[in-house]
Amino acid sequence: MAEQSKNTPEIFELNNGTMQVKISNYGATITSLSVPDKNGKLADVVLGFDSVDPYVKGLAPFFGCIVGRVANRIKEGKFSLNGVNYTLAINKPPNSLHGGNKGFDKKTWEVAGHKKDGDKPFITFKYHSADGEEGYPGAVSVTATYTLTSATTMRLDMEAVAENKDTPISLAQHTYWNLAGHDSGNILDHKIQILGSHVTPVDEYTVPTGEILPVKGTPFDFTKEKRIGESIGEVGIGYDHNYVLDCPDQEKEGLKHAAKLSDGANSRVLNLWTNVPGMQFYTGNYVNGVVGKGNAVYGKHAGVCLETQGFPNAINQTNFPSVVVKAGEKYQHTMLFEFSA
Repeated sequence: MAEQSKNTPEIFELNNGTMQVKISNYGATITSLSVPDKNGKLADVVLGFDSVDPYVKGLAPFFGCIVGRVANRIKEGKFSLNGVNYTLAINKPPNSLHGGNKGFDKKTWEVAGHKKDGDKPFITFKYHSADGEEGYPGAVSVTATYTLTSATTMRLDMEAVAENKDTPISLAQHTYWNLAGHDSGNILDHKIQILGSHVTPVDEYTVPTGEILPVKGTPFDFTKEKRIGESIGEVGIGYDHNYVLDCPDQEKEGLKHAAKLSDGANSRVLNLWTNVPGMQFYTGNYVNGVVGKGNAVYGKHAGVCLETQGFPNAINQTNFPSVVVKAGEKYQHTMLFEFSA
């Protein structure tokens, strides 16, 4: 096969004999992830497309990609840093969302390393974001490495260096999960435990108000495992909220337990671990008739996103953990996706 140009969007595979993952250099996007159920039956548990073209054409509502330079919403696309005012694209009116018109999810990353199979298969992507890209200050060099660390575990390490100016950086991995299989209908019967006893309530445009409120006694309480659909009717069109992750005693590889998702029927379980303070719990409220892999049609609530992140609009909320990375310093964000049955 002819050597591909490093800027050609394509799909790469990782396979350790138990799980198979397909990831594109376009947006560092997980397009497929197959794991066994209790009977050893494989199913692809992420929403997406069979080829890279629909992603490039913009047909994916952030399926599987890494979003940045700043994930989630920045109120009115404005912030001030070191006395300078910055204005970003308003791509989700009246706010800026997931890095702007052409965030990291719409860039072709360079493949810096790839081991397809054997022990600990991995792929490393690199992207260089120029000073002023999408309105953000300073140049940033980003790397993302996906590794199959054990039979049914995948690790993602995201790093970003602020090269010459202080800048906000908050990346998120935006996969839509359906543990019964990507083509199996909605996720309302999935059960989830979220290890967050507080949320950041939002205004009518899904931007946090700045408050941090306990979930106890509200439809947002998933501190004990609960059906996603149980109280979803009480929260408008569905969940799209940032949880403040607690620091439970449970740690794995220096990461804290963020969530446990299970589908019930086929007994697939995903335990998610991370080192960042928040997690957006999003129930695919805006997915509407997207034709995906194998012509499966994805409707509302067809998948659930567990986007570990800095808090949305943190750049404008002094009481939220800072997302500013100082010039010369490194942002590090790790996620561990541990599957079982």
